[in-house]
Amino acid sequence: MRQYIVDAFAEELFTGNPAAVLPCKQMPDAALMQSIAIENNYSETAFVVKTGSGAYDLRWFTPSGEIDLCGHATLASAYVVSEFVESGVSEMRFQTLSGELRATREGEWITLDFPVGKTKPVPVTEAMLAATDGLAREAYFDGGDLVLTVGSEEELARFVPNDGLILKLDGLRDGLGLILTAPSVEYDFVSRYFYPLFLSQGPCHGGPRNRAGSHLPGPCLGKEAGKNPHDGPADFPAGRRGGRPAGRRPGLPGGKGFSVYGGGNPL
Repeated sequence: MRQYIVDAFAEELFTGNPAAVLPCKQMPDAALMQSIAIENNYSETAFVVKTGSGAYDLRWFTPSGEIDLCGHATLASAYVVSEFVESGVSEMRFQTLSGELRATREGEWITLDFPVGKTKPVPVTEAMLAATDGLAREAYFDGGDLVLTVGSEEELARFVPNDGLILKLDGLRDGLGLILTAPSVEYDFVSRYFYPLFLSQGPCHGGPRNRAGSHLPGPCLGKEAGKNPHDGPADFPAGRRGGRPAGRRPGLPGGKGFSVYGGGNPL
């Protein structure tokens, strides 16, 4: 079985957000994919099957089960495909539980075309204020992760999460996440991600970015959204891994930095 470990949003090994990517001749049994994901114990393990020129089936598994969307593991899969499976391919189409996702490679850059999160404003509750130490200003929800805005980059950086209070938020006991986001001077916006059932704070992500930036009001996007085509949003470091996805408009996260190691025989 050939498996690649890809550190997405990274400029050196063992930084950024890791994902396992397994190019397969056919999609393995779901039970086997789940067992591999549990053994890997990464946030996501991706399984990729080529169905045509530039066309692939893609599924993602966490140690707890299959999920319907993952940004950094899709970026990692696009990198593995364009480097090792279909070397030189520039346009990739992935069929997933979230529909068709497209990836474009231009030199060292890979851009993802993702569905835009359809977040809607919801009232800020006492539980949200308690979970954010009173920082929450606005709340948005689309049935997935909960997005809360805070007033400044400095407040976001100083915030210390309390997993017990975060788990009291509606839905988070089911494994959904809390995204805190704030305007930034240097970037379009900055974000932190919390998934208390799995880890206190996650490193750099791609999928939640569509929730964090796509439908938030102008003040949350900083003074000039899209001010730099390769330094749009940013993530505060989680531990030592950190990471920074790039993308100048909603639905198009991407990345330049990757580090890869792996080996084995094709499945």
